Amino acid sequence: MKSIIASKLTTKCQATIPEKIRGILDLHPGDSVAFEIAANKKIFIRKATPIDFEFASALEGTLTSEWLSENDEEAYRDL
Repeated sequence: MKSIIASKLTTKCQATIPEKIRGILDLHPGDSVAFEIAANKKIFIRKATPIDFEFASALEGTLTSEWLSENDEEAYRDL
């Protein structure tokens, strides 16, 4: 059975993870979450694991020169 639970974005584009979702994912204050983006624009959220951080660190090392370009700095300066 599919269910939809909504949350509203604040003016800072932050959203509270609803209590039911926090319970299902066993999320607690201070926990990190991982967002997986599928090709069909569906987003999956889950509790982050140490392997998620290792993967992100590995990617960061390969993309650092691309992410630190002056063009990126200019584009994201006001965010």
